[in-house]
This record gives sequence, C-alpha cells and structure tokens, in this order.
Amino acid sequence: MLVAAAVLPCPPLLVPDIAAGAAPELDAARAACTDALGVLAASRPDLLVVVGPAEQSGRGPHPQGTRGSFRGFGVDLDVHLGGHQPGPGTSERELPPSLAVAAWLLERTRWSEASDAPVEGLGVGEPLAAERCIQVGGEIVGRAKRVALLVMGDASACRTLKAPGYLDERAAGFDAEVARALGAADVAALRSLDAELAHELKASGRAPWQVLAGAAEGAGLGGALLYDDAPYGVGYLVAAWS
Repeated sequence: MLVAAAVLPCPPLLVPDIAAGAAPELDAARAACTDALGVLAASRPDLLVVVGPAEQSGRGPHPQGTRGSFRGFGVDLDVHLGGHQPGPGTSERELPPSLAVAAWLLERTRWSEASDAPVEGLGVGEPLAAERCIQVGGEIVGRAKRVALLVMGDASACRTLKAPGYLDERAAGFDAEVARALGAADVAALRSLDAELAHELKASGRAPWQVLAGAAEGAGLGGALLYDDAPYGVGYLVAAWS
C-alpha cells in the first residue's frame, strides 16, 4: 500500500551548477523539496518508486543505480538513481531528465543514508491516458507492503509572456486547481484532470500526478502543499502526502 508520497517539480535548474548565477532564485523550492523528501524517509517504505515525465527513449522502468547525466545542459555532472553505482542488471540507457533531477535531489538529501529501501524509476509519456496512469499506480503499490512514491512533474508552462509556452489565460486556474488537489490529497480531482488541457498548457506533471492518484486510491493519506510559485512562468509545486 502507499504510505507516503512527495510531489516535486523537475526543472534541471534545481541543480545549482546548471542554474549558475540564478541558483538562489530556486532556494525556496529546493528547501521545500528537502522537506518533502524527509516525509518519504520518515515513512520507512519497503520500496521507493520515482515517477516522472519522459520522452520516448526514457519511458518505462529504470532500475536502481541507473545513471543520469546533466551534460546535455552544459554541466559535467552524473548521478545514479538511489545513490548506488550500477549493478550487473542495470540498463545502459540513461535516466530521462526528470528522473535525473530526482536522483540528484535524493543524493543531495542523502536518501541512501536515511533509508535502506530500494529505489526504482519509471518514466511515463505525456500522452499516457488517465485510465492507464491510474492502472499503473495501482500496480506499483501492489509490489511491496509499504510503498512510497516520488512524483516528478511541472505544472503549466504558460503563466507569463516569457514562459516557454507563452501566456495562456487558462494556466493560472489550471495550476491553482492542481495545487489545491495536491495540498488536499484529493485523489478524485487528480484522476479527473483534463489531459488535453494539460497538454495545451505544457504541464508535464499530468501523467505522473494521475499515476499517484491510482496509487493513493483508498490509502487515506493527508496532504500538505509546501511550495507554489511560477518563476520563469512555469508552475512549480511541492507537496507531501502521509
């Protein structure tokens, strides 16, 4: 069953080496991420599954120890999922960026020292239908007695004129509803998110959030919204469920 979840944004700019001089602008977001990961560690899971958006090449499972790289963002920095070096059965393909950011956050907060639970990754495609997301979430929580989820994904990318998706007047309302749902652990609201609207607003977190909804069904968890802002015109949300 699901015992805890952390919902985090996944911009590579969370990594200070990538943000460079702009790094302090996301200090509050990083602090909130640390707090949310602390909730996961305190839940003492038997398994941590990291779910994040991925392009075609990064979709599917990523075993513990899979390498992620930020070289594509101009930084000579590698991470390994769960903080462990690759094992004999580890895939040669790299983590998608969202899971690489998650791996960096886990290493930064010394997850492997706080918990001995194995860590696995799952890259999900933006087009994945809500029904399938919910089914995947249910399958994940059936894999261990105590499962925790680390859910990566951004809200809309259309909050300002300079945002990656330009300004869309629907973006603020969409993000506000997602923030409310995550803060209240409102599974029904996450299940019913409009996939087409999320796509139009470039909200990469829609599919991972609906995987969470499937995993959390009947778990009775409570939620807390720890961060809600849109620097750079992209909605970044941090929430913890326990």
